[in-house]
Amino acid sequence: MIPKELFKKVRNIEITTSRLVTDIFAGEYHSTFKGQGIEFDEVREYQPGDDIRTIDWNVTARQGRPHVKKFVEERELTVMIAVDLSASSRFGSTQTLKNKMAAEIAAVLALSAIRNNDKVGLIIFTDTIELYIAPRKGRTHVLRLIREILYFKPKHNGTDIVQAIQYLNRVQRRKAIAFLVSDFIFFDNEGGYRVNREALKKALAVANKRHDMIAVALHDPKELAMDDHGLLLFEDAETGEELCVDTTDKYFTEEYRKHNATRLKDQKALFRSVGMDSMDVMTNSSFTDELTKFFMHRKRR
Repeated sequence: MIPKELFKKVRNIEITTSRLVTDIFAGEYHSTFKGQGIEFDEVREYQPGDDIRTIDWNVTARQGRPHVKKFVEERELTVMIAVDLSASSRFGSTQTLKNKMAAEIAAVLALSAIRNNDKVGLIIFTDTIELYIAPRKGRTHVLRLIREILYFKPKHNGTDIVQAIQYLNRVQRRKAIAFLVSDFIFFDNEGGYRVNREALKKALAVANKRHDMIAVALHDPKELAMDDHGLLLFEDAETGEELCVDTTDKYFTEEYRKHNATRLKDQKALFRSVGMDSMDVMTNSSFTDELTKFFMHRKRR
């Protein structure tokens, strides 16, 4: 039984994102993500301006008047949304947590897909695959996806993006548009990698050859720069490791800023190296601007 409060949240997200889809994104989505080819639709009588290369000479000979073949885009696509719900996704220093923003972004993408008669599936992962929902169509199906992202209680706290990407390749054999939604925090407290960078790069490269992979990187302003709040005790949400820092120390705050600037630069370089598109979304701003810029960029390209 879904709690009333959660049902209200799901409905609020559906109503809000439905307006965005209707006003902005449905058309942008359709023109950005093309079908896999064209297929024959029907034969009709030739009209001035038709391409003569499409004339069906057999029908023309039988009817005594020129007829052309009409083709339509083979439209149906599959959209997979893989969402990182590790412990770091439950952080937010503004009014929005990263996991709630992930649900809103997923809702816009899913609703845009079903408005265009495409199928949508979901993978929720931490350091294991927590949930898989096979691609389907329909509003009820999309509401279930939104509910799962908001309500799902992961059993693990860590993150294993490599495993999630490999799982996507196993369950989705045919080409799909795959959105990978995560904060992509690969560093530990000492600045080293928590993941094997080469293994991650290889997994992304393989997946991007098979699918159209798009990274949606979620960021909170406090993860990029630290204000003066005196002595603070931090706890790593995924490992439980604690660290006491003095935020009045200018050297510390500057190193913290540089560290995270390097982290973001490294993320972008990783995505570019395998030919993946990516977008950065902040919890203290509207994600619609970033999605709009992404769609416009893809259309121009």
